[in-house]
Amino acid sequence: MFGSRTLTAAIGLVGSLLLSAVLWWYFDALAVFLFLPFVPFLFRRAGGGGRAGGSTVTYRECPQCGFRTADPDYEYCPRDGARLRATDGPRR
Repeated sequence: MFGSRTLTAAIGLVGSLLLSAVLWWYFDALAVFLFLPFVPFLFRRAGGGGRAGGSTVTYRECPQCGFRTADPDYEYCPRDGARLRATDGPRR
């Protein structure tokens, strides 16, 4: 239903709002700083960003020694200098 990150953000948001309301009632001062850390979670698009968000990762492999990387900065094998070739996915 929900991912663990979404559930954690929702629990943190509700907790911070509840704590802000209690502090506002007790001290008669608004504690907005407890709510602000969760604002980026509210406006983040689903599935965007890093590798866990569902983006496709291109792997490269050395045809001679089998060195594999997902880092796009590598064009050549650090072991033997052969040019890396694109592969279909991670090895298991």
